[in-house]
Amino acid sequence: MKLKIDLFKGKNSQKLAKNTQRIQNLPLNLKMLPLKRLAIIKRFDKGFQSSLLWSATVTSLSFASILSSLMATPALAAEKLVLRLGPFQQSVNVADLDSFAKTGQLSTSLRPYGALLTPQVQQLLTKRLQVDPSIANKFIDDLLRAPEGNQLIKQIRVAIPDSTVTQVRIALALALRQANGLSAVSFLRAYPDDQITVDLSSAIAIALEINVPFIQSQSVTSLLESSLTVPSTSFSASFNPASPGKERINKRTITIQDTKRNRTIPVDIYWDQSSSGPLVVISHGFAANRESLTYLARHLASQGLTVAALDHPDSNFTTLPGASIGSKLTTGGVTGLLLPASEFINRPKDISFLLDQLAELNQQPGTLQGKLNTQQVSVIGHSLGGYTALAVAGGELHLDELRSFCQERSLFSKSGGDWLQCAAADLPQSRLQLQDKRVAQAIALNPVIGQLFGKTGLAKVNIPTLIWTSTGDALTPTLSHQLRPFSQLRGSKYLVTAIGGTHLSLSDPDNLNPQLAQTTLVREITGKEAEPMRQLLKGVSLAFIKQLTPEANNYQQFLTSGYAQSLSTPGLSLRLNTTLPSNLNAFVEFAQ
Repeated sequence: MKLKIDLFKGKNSQKLAKNTQRIQNLPLNLKMLPLKRLAIIKRFDKGFQSSLLWSATVTSLSFASILSSLMATPALAAEKLVLRLGPFQQSVNVADLDSFAKTGQLSTSLRPYGALLTPQVQQLLTKRLQVDPSIANKFIDDLLRAPEGNQLIKQIRVAIPDSTVTQVRIALALALRQANGLSAVSFLRAYPDDQITVDLSSAIAIALEINVPFIQSQSVTSLLESSLTVPSTSFSASFNPASPGKERINKRTITIQDTKRNRTIPVDIYWDQSSSGPLVVISHGFAANRESLTYLARHLASQGLTVAALDHPDSNFTTLPGASIGSKLTTGGVTGLLLPASEFINRPKDISFLLDQLAELNQQPGTLQGKLNTQQVSVIGHSLGGYTALAVAGGELHLDELRSFCQERSLFSKSGGDWLQCAAADLPQSRLQLQDKRVAQAIALNPVIGQLFGKTGLAKVNIPTLIWTSTGDALTPTLSHQLRPFSQLRGSKYLVTAIGGTHLSLSDPDNLNPQLAQTTLVREITGKEAEPMRQLLKGVSLAFIKQLTPEANNYQQFLTSGYAQSLSTPGLSLRLNTTLPSNLNAFVEFAQ
């Protein structure tokens, strides 16, 4: 990335042209560039709407070399803040804010803001984002070009009313390259001006919304795309596993009642007249329902499989009207109100109870007799349903590790998925196994995992497993909820990566809870934009399940990188791998 001085047109075009020439003629030896040079440039023309933008060529200096020069310039460090709260404003030292972050003690200048500078705000000030130094330059470049990065910069400029795009970018870049990473205080110290005016209420609101695990995952996106790409010739096959089958689909809704647990569970069953092979069970995500993957259920049924999609009481859309992870999870204790800890046990038990009931139904005269193979089951789960699938697959919950994570980690350093997993910390057990040995395969789509299984709990999964991750997932970020867990798996495993996909991209567009799409920095990719991902899911899921049948060899070709990459589009890079390259493993280890 190179430096460009980009001037918006003022009323006097001749003056603007002269100022443009003057700026282009400035010596750009940034090792000697004092802090006030940026301020001088900013004041050249009152018609400027922004003084500096990063884009094309005015100088041959790279962004990395500019940053190195700036880091070598001690003058580039803000030490004074003007904190603004409505009509009231007060000058304070950055050092006072740093001291408050470390000790919780308010200096004389900060005391007027005591009502806002709560212990929760102290946590916000200590929240840090760290990036592997070996990819810091690439991460900064990608973040500042991404829509999420642009949105973040816009929000910061609301909190710092007099800031320019360039000043915010420089401060972010310099702070990220520091040994202790990016924090509110390190950002302020790196800001290229000697004094900063901060709108305190706006700044706190923005800090509450910043999703550190998601931004951290963004640092690995470009690395994923390059590392997971497998050079191959164009993919071709004699048939398309994502095309609808020829069979006529039947659907029946039943309700099963578990009186021991007081659970009423609606179930949609899909099949055709010639259904055979493994039974497929679909588990929905938090605040969704059994219709969230209807298109997938109907596709698999059209290919000769029986599918049962169930509702989980206490974590579905019906029992949680209006629940929104993005907007509601902002204060302590809310997670427990939305999701009881017992749901982490009840969900896997719902599946086991369903299999018991379907085993009985399979023996009864009727249209479903002989079509419910409960001894050979493939479980597909999305989000919290992904956790459910891995639990019944044999994953061991490590609740002591989870409790440590939830207690030590700043409340505001968590993604929506982290909030949900921490609800399980109230369970009394230390370790917990909820495996159902009738489950022969597991597919976890954007699963909520995090620390639920600790560092080794997923190593106990001994059945074929497929994990789907989307790099734009702000609710269950790639790094902590999918890549780390995938690296734990020891048996046959597949990783599908949708570079550019989001948490709800795989959801049925006709059965999507719109409130779940209300996230802070990320627009959910759904509808037609996400169609390539849904096509890949239909093809890969069918091929994966068919590995339990005599047709396994015919479908193996669709469990390859070539097939996934063939469905990529300019906006969505799709990958399928069975291992993580060594450079990604190293990054995963560093980021823990």
